[in-house]
Amino acid sequence: MGLGRTIFSATLAFSLAACGGGGGSSGGGGNTGGSLTGGGGSPDDCTLASRQDWTLGQMEEWYLFPSLLDRTVNAGNFSSVQGYIDALVAPARAQDRDRYFTYITSIAEENALISSGSNAGFGVRLSYDVAARRVFVVEAFENASAFAQGIDRGSEIMAIGGQTVAALMASGGAQAVVNALGPSDPGVTRQLRIRQPNGGEVTVGVTKTEYALDPISDRYGAKILDNGGTKVGYINLRTFIIDDAKTQLRDAFAVFRAEGVTQVILDFRYNGGGLVSVAELLGDLLAADRTGQVFSKTTFRDSKSDFNEIALFAAAPQAIAATKIAVIGTEGTASASELVANAFIPILGDDIALIGTDTYGKPVGQIARDRSACDDRLRVVAFRSVNADDGGDYYSGLASVMPQTCRASDDILTPLGDPGEASIATALDFLAGRSCTAIGAAAEGIAESRAAPAKRELVMPQAPSPAQIEIPGLQ
Repeated sequence: MGLGRTIFSATLAFSLAACGGGGGSSGGGGNTGGSLTGGGGSPDDCTLASRQDWTLGQMEEWYLFPSLLDRTVNAGNFSSVQGYIDALVAPARAQDRDRYFTYITSIAEENALISSGSNAGFGVRLSYDVAARRVFVVEAFENASAFAQGIDRGSEIMAIGGQTVAALMASGGAQAVVNALGPSDPGVTRQLRIRQPNGGEVTVGVTKTEYALDPISDRYGAKILDNGGTKVGYINLRTFIIDDAKTQLRDAFAVFRAEGVTQVILDFRYNGGGLVSVAELLGDLLAADRTGQVFSKTTFRDSKSDFNEIALFAAAPQAIAATKIAVIGTEGTASASELVANAFIPILGDDIALIGTDTYGKPVGQIARDRSACDDRLRVVAFRSVNADDGGDYYSGLASVMPQTCRASDDILTPLGDPGEASIATALDFLAGRSCTAIGAAAEGIAESRAAPAKRELVMPQAPSPAQIEIPGLQ
C-alpha cells in the first residue's frame, strides 16, 4: 500500500510535500510550467516520450537520493510516466527510502483537493482484514452519501452488486473490491449489503457524489475528555492536506486553552500527511512555551543545500503549553503526522508516546515540479525532515525512535473520540501514568481487545486519485 503524502512550505518557490506514501499534494503555486531540463521537445509537447524525458530531467536535478536512481532504465519499455518513475527509483525503494513516494499527478485535481477538499466518492475509509477477507468501514465523512445511508465506522461491506466481498477478495484481493466499487466519479451507484455493528444487515443503493473533505469531524474531531479529573484535549485530524485544517485547529485549541488543557491526544491513526504549513501550525499550538525554539529542519541534497531551512515554533494566540502528548498511530499514519510527533521527542522526552501500532515510516518529503501544458505535477522526493536533535531516520516507523510506546488495537466497533475505544483508552492510561505494553512486546496480562491489534490494512487502489493518495483508505 502506497502512503506517500505531502508537506509544503510557503517560504520556498515550490511546494513541499510530506505525505504518507506513493503520493503527495501541492499547496498551489508550485513551479508551473517547469522547464524541459530533461531535454527533447517543446514545453507543450505532451507525448509520452516527452513527458518521460521531462520527468527524468527533474529527477536528475532534485531527487534526494541521486546515487539511487537507476539511469540504465529504458523509458521506451514503459507505457506510462508512473511506470517509468517506479523503475527509476527502484534502488531507493529497495532500501525503503522511496516506497512509491515519487509520483506523477494532475495539477488541477491536486489544487482543487488542497483548496477546498473537493472529491467524489462514497465518503468512507475502508480497511480489510487480511486473514478473514472482510472489509470494514473505519471512518465516514458526515457530508457524503454513505453516511446519509447509515453507513459508518464499524459497518462491514458484505457484498457489492450481488458479489460477496469474500469471493472478490479470494479472486483478486483488495483491488477486486476497489474495482467492484467502481471509479471515483459522481453518479456511480452500487448496491451494497451492509452488516451493522449490532448484527443487523441491510442492502442499500449508494451513489458517489462530490463532497468536501472535512479535516476535523464535527462529531468527534475535537473534544475534552475527563481522565480521572484531568482535562485531556483530544484532536482527531483526518488530514494535513486541506488549508481549512488551520482554522479548525485554531478553534479547537482556543477551547483547550480556555479550559486549561495541558495534556493532549493526537489521533493520527489514518492520517497520511499533508501540508507542512499545517504541521508547523499544530506544533505552534502545542508549544506556547517554546516560541523561537526549533520545530524541525528541512534538508535537501548537497547540490540544493541553499534550500535547507529551519522551522521555529511561532507564537499563536490559541496555543497551549503541552506537558504530555499521546500520539495514536497505525500503519496508515505517515509523513506530516510523523513529523509532528518526531518534533516533540527532544522537547518532551518520556512525556510523549506512540499509542497503537507502528507507523508507516516516511521521514522524507516531496516538492512539486509542474508542467502546466500537460497538467503534470511531479511529486519528487527531494528533502528529509529532522527534529531539533537531528533525529529523523524512522524509515521503518516511529516506534523505533519514540521514547515511549503503548500497543493498542484500532477498535472499529467503538466510535472515534470515545474514551472507551481501545487506542484512546490506552492513550489515557499513558497520560495518567498507568502501565501499558510496548509496541512489539508480548501482550501478557493485557486484554486482547486492547493490546493485540488485528491485522488490517487500509484499502488503496493500484491507481489512486489525488484524494486517495492523501487520504488512505478513501472510497
